[in-house]
Parts: sequence; structure tokens; C-alpha cells
Amino acid sequence: MAENKIFAGPRVRRIRNGLQLTQTAMAEALGISPSYLNLIERNQRPLTVQLLLKLSSVYKVDLDELQGETGGGLAQLREVFADPLLAGELPGDQELIEIAEAAPNASGGIVKLYRAYREQASRLKDLADLLAGQGHMAALSGTRLPIDEVREAFEARPNHFARIEEAMEAFHAALSPGDDLSGALKAWLKKEHGLVVRTLPVHAMPNLRRRFDRHSMRLFISERLSPFDQTREIAMEVASIACHEAIDAELEQIRFSTAEARRIGRFELARYAAHALMMPYQTFLAAAQRAKYDIDLLRSRFQVSFEQAANRLTMLQRPGATGIPFFLMEIDNAGHRLRRAGALGFPAARFGGACPKLNIHAAFAVPGQVLVDRVEMPEGSEFLVVSRTLDGPQAGFEERVRRTALLIGCDAGFAEEVVYGASKMVAVPVGAACRLCERQGCLARAEPPVTRPLGLDEMATGLSVFDFQ
Repeated sequence: MAENKIFAGPRVRRIRNGLQLTQTAMAEALGISPSYLNLIERNQRPLTVQLLLKLSSVYKVDLDELQGETGGGLAQLREVFADPLLAGELPGDQELIEIAEAAPNASGGIVKLYRAYREQASRLKDLADLLAGQGHMAALSGTRLPIDEVREAFEARPNHFARIEEAMEAFHAALSPGDDLSGALKAWLKKEHGLVVRTLPVHAMPNLRRRFDRHSMRLFISERLSPFDQTREIAMEVASIACHEAIDAELEQIRFSTAEARRIGRFELARYAAHALMMPYQTFLAAAQRAKYDIDLLRSRFQVSFEQAANRLTMLQRPGATGIPFFLMEIDNAGHRLRRAGALGFPAARFGGACPKLNIHAAFAVPGQVLVDRVEMPEGSEFLVVSRTLDGPQAGFEERVRRTALLIGCDAGFAEEVVYGASKMVAVPVGAACRLCERQGCLARAEPPVTRPLGLDEMATGLSVFDFQ
């Protein structure tokens, strides 16, 4: 029977050094030559079952220590080198495996140093947010991905692009689609550009939402998408063609620093233009005001999804014809922020959006149900917030549904103009984020505030695990 071979040279070397033995002494005890032991320690020769048994009997070595994987150490190193700051430094995992095996203590030190760096960066960001909220700007250097630059640019400005609105309103009027926007857009693409739209089954396009084949002049849409999302994908293609001058002009005004950020920004503006095409400004504004901004009624009226109608509500800021200044945020069930936008820019300083008591987190427990709350910030300002889950592309039998949650809100002063503010609700005390919130005795607190020292008292413990002075 063939022997099982294990390459565990760094572990053997660590055992020998721990016993303070020379290679000659250990080789003699194991019945092999010093040169062969040297090859084993350099992973140029395998550690056979016979040698494993000898190591176990002569030095009382636990076999699991020699046969075990690098386990958590390797996983932690992968986490470190997946950071944007270090991504691309290593071509594969081999060097990480060697570090984890040959120098586990040094590996642990690298992980500790990285986590301290992340903690410090997080604290600096929190302090910068706090200073920004008080009207002070803090310039903190950091490594940003292109997507981060795009997000910051769009979140900090009003979610309204006048040139795109005007271009799409004029195009919609000329198209005159009636009750079949999707059909009208397909017909326009075929007539004006010879482009045919086809819906493909999952097996033909398993990993894509859409794909444009320039050679055959066909636009392929995945059947995984809902009818509303399929229409948006087609509308994005139409907007990219018919509205490219307006998109370029808005893109030029934002001034992204890299070509990749500009490419992502163009995609976001095409998505904006698609919403403007599906829900023309004046028509949508009038319908929203009549329905008191009832998102479900609006989605039915314009044959769009809840997410699309909610997005459109944040865009109604045309001078002389403005709607209520809504803002929105979308997260996944792990709490990752996917996007934020606002009619006046997302109110990060006043609202934050990272409080665990917001109903956007509770929405995952009741999928599809609309949750409404009135929330109060520590300084007294109040907001009306509406949350609901969103389902992603259709999943197969063995796939897990991609589910996110959307929060859309506005200042509580507009409550009487919104259907969700009709009933009187007791305001829920929330904060911008745990690290910026100084509410005492909060049961939901996940982190201590950066503005206060921890109050460690052996004689008394508060309701929160992060008591502070």
C-alpha cells in the first residue's frame, strides 16, 4: 500500500528547536541522515508514516500537531492580505502557508498589527464624522477603492441630475410608450440601432444580469431578473445611447480621479437615467403628491418595483417643482452598507444610519412587510423612516435568496404630508452610530463611544457591556 506523505518541514524544525537539538542529534535518534533531515525541514522531502511514528515514540510528539493544517492562522493571514492596501502583493497562498507554518508567532503578530491598524482607521473615521457634524473638516489620508470614491461623491451631493432629467423627459415624450414601456424600448432599439433584445435562461447566462454582444447586435437579459428589473436593464441601455451627452456632462462635473471610478460613475448615472425614463419627472411628482408618497401605490401605478419607486422619490428636487426631500439606505443582513443617497445628500452627520435600533435591521425578520417608525436623535431632531426587504435575482432550488433591506426616510416635519406619518407614533431614541452616540444604558449598544472614557467599575455594572463615564 502506498505511503501517505506529509510535507511538514517547518513544524519538524520548530519541534527540534524547542528541544534544543542539532540536526545531527535528531537525525541519529530517528535513524536517518542529517542531510535527509535537512531536506525534510526544507519541505523537499516528505514526512512518511514511519517517520511520524518515530517522532511520536522518541519525542512524544502529538501526531495531530504534525498532520494538522495551518487552520485559523492561514485564514487570518488571508484576511490581512485581502485588504485593498495589500491586495496583489502575493500571487497565491503558498507564501502565506509558509509563514503560518514556519513562524506562527510572527503570523499572529502580523494579524494583531493589522487589526490594530483597522481599529485605528475606524476610530479616525468616526472622529472625522464627528468633526464634520460640528462643521469642522478633517483631511484624513487613506487608501480608497474606486467604488468608495464613487459612493462618497454620490452620497455627499443631492440625488438629482437636471441634464439627465430633461433629456429623459424629452425622450419619453417623443417615444410615447403608452402602457408598454418595455415593448416600446425594444422596438426603438431595433428600429434605430438594429439591436435585438433577448431573454436568456439561467443555464445560458448563469452569472450575468445582461450582456451586449456587439457582433450580433443583441442585448441579452437574464431570466433571473424580475420584469421590473428587466425593463430597467433595457432602459439603461437606451439611456446610455440616447442620453450619453447629458451623462457625460454630469460625469465631467463630478470629476472622478481614476478611469475605473469614472466607469462606475457612468454606470450609476445610466441607472439614474433609467429611473427617470421609467418614471418621468412631472408625471411621477404629481402622482406621488396625490398618493401622499405611498410607495406601493406608486409602484403599481408605474409598473416598477418597490426599490425603483423608493429610489425615484429621492430624485424629486427640480427647482420650482420639488418633492419631499427623502433619503435612503440599503444594507444586507450582515449589516454591510450597499448604497446611500439623498435628495439633499445623505444626512450622515445628523442621521448616521448605523444605529442597531433602526427598523431596517428588524425588516429581515418580516420579509416583504413595510415597517414605519419615528426616530429621535440625541440632539432632538426627528425622522420618519420606512423600511422593507428587497429580494434580488430569482434563485434556484439549491441557491440562497439574495435579500437586502431598504430604508427610506425624511425629516419628521413632513410627516403630515406622507401616508406613513398619519398615525401618531412614539419616537424611538436612536443615534448616528454607537461610537458617536452618548446615550446612557442603551440595550442595543455594540461599541463604546469614542468621545468618552470607559467607566470600568468592579462594584457596579450597567445595562450595557460598554459602560462609559
